[in-house]
Amino acid sequence: MVRCYWKPILIDRIVPGKQLFVLVLLLAGELVQAQNPVLNKYKPGEGLVFTGSSGYSTKINGYMQPMFETKTLSSDTTSELYNRFRMRRIRLRFSGESPDHKVDYRVQLDLSGTSESGEEAGALLMDAWVSYNPTRRLSIRFGQSTDPTDNRELTMGSHTLQLVERSRVTSAFSSIRAIGMFASHTWAMGNSNYLKSYFTINNGDGLNTYQADHGKYKIGGRIDYLPFGLFTYYGQFRQVDIIRELAPKLVFGAAYSRNYGMSSRRGRVSGSILYLDEELQESLPDYDKLGIDFLFKYRGFSMLGEYVATSASVPDNIVWRVRNDGSISNSFDVNGVQDVDNYVKGRMMLGKGYNLQAGYILKSGWSFDARYAHLKADENSFLNNGTFYARPKYYTFGVSHYFNRNYNFKIQSSLTWVELAPGANDTDLNPISGHELIGRLITSFAF
Repeated sequence: MVRCYWKPILIDRIVPGKQLFVLVLLLAGELVQAQNPVLNKYKPGEGLVFTGSSGYSTKINGYMQPMFETKTLSSDTTSELYNRFRMRRIRLRFSGESPDHKVDYRVQLDLSGTSESGEEAGALLMDAWVSYNPTRRLSIRFGQSTDPTDNRELTMGSHTLQLVERSRVTSAFSSIRAIGMFASHTWAMGNSNYLKSYFTINNGDGLNTYQADHGKYKIGGRIDYLPFGLFTYYGQFRQVDIIRELAPKLVFGAAYSRNYGMSSRRGRVSGSILYLDEELQESLPDYDKLGIDFLFKYRGFSMLGEYVATSASVPDNIVWRVRNDGSISNSFDVNGVQDVDNYVKGRMMLGKGYNLQAGYILKSGWSFDARYAHLKADENSFLNNGTFYARPKYYTFGVSHYFNRNYNFKIQSSLTWVELAPGANDTDLNPISGHELIGRLITSFAF
């Protein structure tokens, strides 16, 4: 029996990660327990779909993306060239549903060993959820899933990206996944108008929370409005207009979340940054995030725009901070001054981000794309960190070739010009100035 732990009114932890994985796999076994399962007609890139005589179905699909990256610095202090080969993603997904579509599930694994952001250690388990759909338009999901309060780019499949990598706005502010409850509803407004609403309450600590769950919870939601009707074939969740929408399609929306008692920079890792009051009890900051975005597609042209702003509320009873080795210190030095509030904020991702990208795909499968991303850090924010950030502007140009219309096989290349801010340094902590130039090449195979 899998136990669920609750705090009064609000969920603290629905199911720990490993138990959740087992729970979804058990349900998957039940859903495909039909006699004489038959493999449906296979279309490359769309996965293998098995349907039993009783109507239960399960789908197996996946993809891999080997990638090459090269980076050079145009600086007065260094001109080194950095090269890296790696397997960017190897994803394997199991999903299925009951005959009446009332229950469905998903388990997704990442076998590459790197995270979605490319910054933290990789995790095997990406998705593990079960969804109950009381009506055709209402869905209630429990488990580990993507967070609808992230920017729009995070709602889109990794193998459908317009450029080689997601924007720097996504990597700076997104939480990516969480464990909790996720509800969504689609409202038909008439005259092909639709309103989609999303609500979540989750752990606020990212994915795979196996250890002690620090802090409280995260609550948030999203509203999307589609004035010209629904996108064709899940086009709202895929970047390139590979289908070539015959009529203009537009979705614009807003998202907001508050993470009560966050113990990391942006809500991805539980317990990586901790503070204590005078009685050595945890006292953690709250983290607010607001986002506004849109997606437009028409006859091969697509445009995505995003804005994200974050802020934090720091408790006034913080006395101690916990070091990486577990010891504690009451030093909160900011430019030679004891300043608890700004010290805490200086370790969080605080500021604003803008991302605007557009592209056009020819009928031959060649796509030409461009992006401008801008990060504006608060005075006290980890966005000022010289090694990983202190790089406010990103200009990216990409050329891709799609060999069919279902993302089965594609090759993408991009070139990114990065502006360096004062205080930037390389990985050896040497000060650098000027700009960085990053070239990327990736190949995607899906079955």
